[in-house]
Amino acid sequence: MTVSTCMKRHVVSIHSSDSIRSAAAIFVKKHIGLLPVVDDKNKVIGVVGLRDLLTLEMPDFIEFIEDVDFVHDFGAVETTRPDAETLDQPVTSILKSVFTVEEDCGLLRAYALMLQHNLHDMPVVNKKGELVGITSRVDIGTKILSLWSSVE
Repeated sequence: MTVSTCMKRHVVSIHSSDSIRSAAAIFVKKHIGLLPVVDDKNKVIGVVGLRDLLTLEMPDFIEFIEDVDFVHDFGAVETTRPDAETLDQPVTSILKSVFTVEEDCGLLRAYALMLQHNLHDMPVVNKKGELVGITSRVDIGTKILSLWSSVE
């Protein structure tokens, strides 16, 4: 069984020349957690995650606090937003490196790679390196578990 049997084929991506603001709009509209960034040939050059965008709004002091459980409210910081200059930067300014698998990759190998690299979602590419899908731990895991029903 391969990743192509359980990947999502209708993948939302963003072009490398688009802005952070555009990326945020896609996350809101599509309700997704990972956005592949592609070049002119639809090749994945990186990814932007929801966490990467939310980090733009997090207060700087958060990195210095070991445990935020005692902070019940961030107060005035809750209403801050990234400035227009930041939002209008190209999405490549917050781009993260990407780990992909080819669509003919086996399910157990793909799942193992996701665990090893601490990924929850992973872009899927064809032999030419073009984006053809996205898969998640849930997609792969439930596909594997569905095969258990035939075990006697």
